[in-house]
Amino acid sequence: MNRNLLVPYGLKFNPFCAQIPVTALWSSPVIGQFCWRIEQQLGEGGFALISGASGSGKSATLRLLQARLASQREVTVGVLSRPQASLADFYRELGDLFGVPLRPHNRWASAKALRDRWLQHIDTALFRPTLLIDEAQEMTPAVFAELRLLASAELDSRSILTVVLAGDDRLCARLETPEFLPLASRIRARLRTAALAAADLLKCLQHLLEAAGNARLLTAGLQQTLCEHAAGNLRLLMNMANELFATACSQNLETLDEKLYLQVFTPEPKQPQRRLRT
Repeated sequence: MNRNLLVPYGLKFNPFCAQIPVTALWSSPVIGQFCWRIEQQLGEGGFALISGASGSGKSATLRLLQARLASQREVTVGVLSRPQASLADFYRELGDLFGVPLRPHNRWASAKALRDRWLQHIDTALFRPTLLIDEAQEMTPAVFAELRLLASAELDSRSILTVVLAGDDRLCARLETPEFLPLASRIRARLRTAALAAADLLKCLQHLLEAAGNARLLTAGLQQTLCEHAAGNLRLLMNMANELFATACSQNLETLDEKLYLQVFTPEPKQPQRRLRT
């Protein structure tokens, strides 16, 4: 959204878009506990899993986790951007993330170079390098298997990488199959992002409005109405609020209220169909 449209409302950023500052993200106690658990896991390595329906806050949780880990000294965090990539491209991206020149056509040499870099980091910092993977349900079985083998050493008695997978229910279904059981059995921490109660959605909405600089942008009644009609889904809540905000900007409205909600989301009455005379 054009920044000039935010100025009349006293907003530092659009609180309803996906690209809000990580410092403005709302964190529930459950998310905070999970992030703390991963921080402790850095010294041990292994896999962790964030799962849940679309729009339930998995990617936001990864952003919060990335920020917390990056604030610690001597912690290396990589974010895989193309989970659907082939095995060769997977190695190329790992090499880029961890600063290791790789030759994807020589998988043995590439794996050795990565593992040597990770072991060197562990010896100096005592922390395992961390890899965050969003939309992990898109990864191929070959990449999953390669990642599992890369992350272990000394006859599987030592983890040399911390991996946090985030994906929807398709990922959970895959992890229950015999093919993925070796990976599923290595998951040490889990977070399930479920539908939120209206009260929790309201806390999130109020937190975003305050962080953006205008806690009174939405009337209390509209806030409650949005949270009750969002079906517990954070993304749906933000999309509805963003639609109302865009309409308010186009109409130069000072405040967003229930009247605007009815204007935008009340379906138009159907016109009665005329019957043809025979």
